[in-house]
Amino acid sequence: MNVKINKLPKSEVELVIELSQDELKPFIEKAVKEISKETNIKGFRPGMAPYKIVAKQVGEMKVYQQAGEMAIRDTYPKAVIDNKLLTIGQPKIDLEKIAPNNPFIYKARVGLVPEVILGDYKNIKVEKKDVKVEKKDIEGTIKSVQKMFAKEIKSDKPVAISNKVEIDMDTYVDKIAIDGGQSKNQLVMVGEGQFISGFEDNLVGMKIGETKEFQLKFPKEYHKKDLAGKPVDFKVKINSVFIMEEPPVDDALAKQAGQFETLDNLKDQLEKNILQEKTNKEKQRWELAMIDQLIKISKFGEIPEVLLSYELNKMLHELEHEVTTQGMKFDDYLSSIKKSAEDLKKDFVPQAEKRIKTALSLRTLLIKKRW
Repeated sequence: MNVKINKLPKSEVELVIELSQDELKPFIEKAVKEISKETNIKGFRPGMAPYKIVAKQVGEMKVYQQAGEMAIRDTYPKAVIDNKLLTIGQPKIDLEKIAPNNPFIYKARVGLVPEVILGDYKNIKVEKKDVKVEKKDIEGTIKSVQKMFAKEIKSDKPVAISNKVEIDMDTYVDKIAIDGGQSKNQLVMVGEGQFISGFEDNLVGMKIGETKEFQLKFPKEYHKKDLAGKPVDFKVKINSVFIMEEPPVDDALAKQAGQFETLDNLKDQLEKNILQEKTNKEKQRWELAMIDQLIKISKFGEIPEVLLSYELNKMLHELEHEVTTQGMKFDDYLSSIKKSAEDLKKDFVPQAEKRIKTALSLRTLLIKKRW
């Protein structure tokens, strides 16, 4: 087998692989046997008809084409291994010559793992930040625990901050109802900023059964581009008001929260949990900063299209998963930002290239340390 390698742009190569008639012969014999198994040939048992009979019945080119496919499956991996090529993805195969009494020649175009020349990674320095648990961290978590076990008590008083309310809501732009902008018995925790700025403030002071109309301007960076920066009219009716009665911060709350004997036991555990979480976040920040520095001082070969395409598709699927887990259809999301999937891929290119370089850097570094 003769193999010629031509280097191409963007970390791709073209392998020109040639097999002599003698090298192709075993594959022709296999092809004849396979075809004769699948074809009803009078006078011969399946798989036992000779070359001339099979070629006459199905055509000589069919025999050679099937033999060529078998030869490619066998010889391409060998050519890659023998030439120590680190390939990516499946090759693009083009037949150059396939005919009786001639050598079999085909081309295989494939991407390679880009070359990486690491910078002086041993001298990279990123300062590690001190990690400590503040009193406010524990108090904030305790407050979350209180809210978790708060009791809902119906109230007939006007809406106040920290109340939970049920509302009916209609939204309009230029007096036209927004598609999907209507809801019944929508729950709102007043004061927690779940809605756009100013919405919950307008609920404060309203009474049960009362209807109020008001206008708010949506933020310019709002995720639904058809609403971003526009004035929107709201019509809101209060159906129910609930006072959230939080339990006192004591040993009983500790037991309710996780079978802790005392409040001090709960606080000790929360301190450990918060410290671990902060430590993990700082470690992640430090590692990412180290990788950023490594990428800046290293050199990379061109990224092959197949690798970039794979990463872009992966990022698009990650975004689609994130959008759908939030209860939104991906097509609706694309409509809201007025972009197609291909537009998003173009936007993702710089980030995709960085992700690829990160993976290549870590892979090269791991190989260096191993040897």
